[in-house]
Amino acid sequence: MAKIGEQLGADIITAMKARQQETLTTLRMVKAALKNKEIDKREPLTDAEEQSILTTMLKQRRESIEQFTKGNRPELAAKEQVEIELIEGYMPKAASEDDLRALVSGAVEQVTKDNGGTRPVAKDMGAVMKVAQQRIAASGARADGKLVSELVKAELAKG
Repeated sequence: MAKIGEQLGADIITAMKARQQETLTTLRMVKAALKNKEIDKREPLTDAEEQSILTTMLKQRRESIEQFTKGNRPELAAKEQVEIELIEGYMPKAASEDDLRALVSGAVEQVTKDNGGTRPVAKDMGAVMKVAQQRIAASGARADGKLVSELVKAELAKG
């Protein structure tokens, strides 16, 4: 496993020594998810693949929080929030909204250029999202897809 896996292993040992049961459970769950994917793939995971797995886990936890909140189960929502914070510690730094706005604006300009100078409209959202996601990945930052989608919609609405 790459850097994330190595860090996880060290943190699991630290949590075991400190007898932090909740932390240990979450870290072991993350390590198991990474290991399962590695076994399925039959070769070590790349950093991008590890980040993708963690992103999926974060998304699942956020959806669980939403469901637990609707179901009036705040104690379960709080548990999921703690897991989110632990998992986010292994992810690259999230891009700020201003950084994302600049990347989305650049993506709109690029699609405009690709369309022969015609500014994209709402139906071109898929093309703009694709370019925006590529730019975000290239910057090495991490971004919530829902936020990027909202920023793209807002940029396209400016017309």
